[in-house]
Amino acid sequence: MATNREFLASIPYFSGLDDDELDSIGQSFSERKVERGEIIQLEGEVVGELFFVASGAIKVFKTSSDGKEQILSIVRPGEAFNDIAIFDDAISPVSAQAMAPVTLYGISRIELHTLLRDYPRVALNTTRVLAERTRQLMSLIEDLSFRHVIGRVARVLLENAGNGTAPGTRLTQQEMAAMVGSVREVVARSLKALEAEGAIKLERNRIRITDRKALENMVEASA
Repeated sequence: MATNREFLASIPYFSGLDDDELDSIGQSFSERKVERGEIIQLEGEVVGELFFVASGAIKVFKTSSDGKEQILSIVRPGEAFNDIAIFDDAISPVSAQAMAPVTLYGISRIELHTLLRDYPRVALNTTRVLAERTRQLMSLIEDLSFRHVIGRVARVLLENAGNGTAPGTRLTQQEMAAMVGSVREVVARSLKALEAEGAIKLERNRIRITDRKALENMVEASA
C-alpha cells in the first residue's frame, strides 16, 4: 500500500527527499494496527521489518530474569523502535508493547536494504538517526548512574510533555518507575516532593507542569 507522503516526510530517515522519491518509497510499506497492551515484539525474536509509529505510543523495554522491567524509551509518531536489530541482522535486544491503540507502517528488511542502496540520502539520514539513538542511551546511562531519582522523574516529565504542560503519553507511576530504574513508592514520593516545590500539580489521572524552569533546575541539581 502507499504510505502517506506527509507522514514519510516527517520521519528523520526520509528527510530531504522530494515528493516523487517519497511516493516511490511509500509503495514499500504495509500498515499494521495494534491494540493497547499488545506485545509487538519480544526480546530475542528475529526482526523482519522496520516499524514506524504513525499514531499512538509504544514502550520499549528490557526484562530481567526476576521480572523487573526497565523502560528504555517511549516511541511516538514518526519514530522507529526496532532499527538496531534490522540493521545488524540480529535478534531483537528489546521488547515493545503498545501503550495505546497504535498504527504502524512497516518495511521489510530486504526492501529497506534496497532503499539504502538506491537512496544515498536515506543512508546518510540513517547514520544520523542511529547516532541520536546512541546519545539517548548514553543519557539514560548517565541518569541511572549519577542522577538522583527525583531528578530522573523530573526529566521523564519534561521529555514526555514536549512543549506542553501535561505529559503527552499517560504514564502510570509503575511505568515511570520502570523508566527511572526505581520502584513505584519512590516515584510517588518524588512526585509529591516536586509538587511541594511548586514544579508540578498532581490532579486526577493527570500531572500538570506548573513551573518548567523549576523542573529543569531539579534535573541539573540532582546530577
